[in-house]
Amino acid sequence: MTSPSPQSLLSKLPNFDPRLIPVEGVDSHLAAVPLASLQPAALRQRFAFPPVWAPELLAEKKFMDRAPMHASVLVPIVMREQPTVLLTERTQHLSTHSGQIAFPGGKVDEDDVDAAATALREAQEEVGLDPSFVQVLGVMPHYVTGSSFIITPVVALVEPGFTLTPNANEVADVFEVPLAFLMNPAHHQRHSFEWEGVRREWFSMPYQDDATQRFIWGATAGMLRNFYRLLSA
Repeated sequence: MTSPSPQSLLSKLPNFDPRLIPVEGVDSHLAAVPLASLQPAALRQRFAFPPVWAPELLAEKKFMDRAPMHASVLVPIVMREQPTVLLTERTQHLSTHSGQIAFPGGKVDEDDVDAAATALREAQEEVGLDPSFVQVLGVMPHYVTGSSFIITPVVALVEPGFTLTPNANEVADVFEVPLAFLMNPAHHQRHSFEWEGVRREWFSMPYQDDATQRFIWGATAGMLRNFYRLLSA
């Protein structure tokens, strides 16, 4: 049977399959973040004394007409011998970004005192990550999605030994990706597609996890790219 074309899958942009869009380039010409800079002490130092740097990606082109909503995500770096990033796969029935790879996180509640409180609360609600295992390092600049979420990424170290209990209504899977893989631009793929006269561009960072390919792209890849820019500044 003939596979559907990218054009047919883009009849509604939020539901298209990014795996079908060709890779335009890979940033292998950029240096990877040194492994020593990915260790907990170095990450603490980077946030305690941040360098002068600028995020590469701030806002996606809008594809959903609704009022902006503030949200926070936790960028959880698990302090294993080789640090990893804890990520989730969203369930297919969610109204926005269904099936995508994401950081734990969600919309701000009026009782949240700050962005970190939102991220910690959402991570506990989504995957059961106990805040007692989490040390917040700091925040990165807002990232605005095409679906009108104004996201504050909250970077944190996570002590190993936690037990996760994912919320089956929101999370299809939880997994870890080596931080060194994500902070190596040789794994940062560039894509673009023109839709309704608007050129849309994004990164992907496909990671092969045993028999499963984790297709990290869009907002998650964009925030990881900004994290790369912070660590390599």
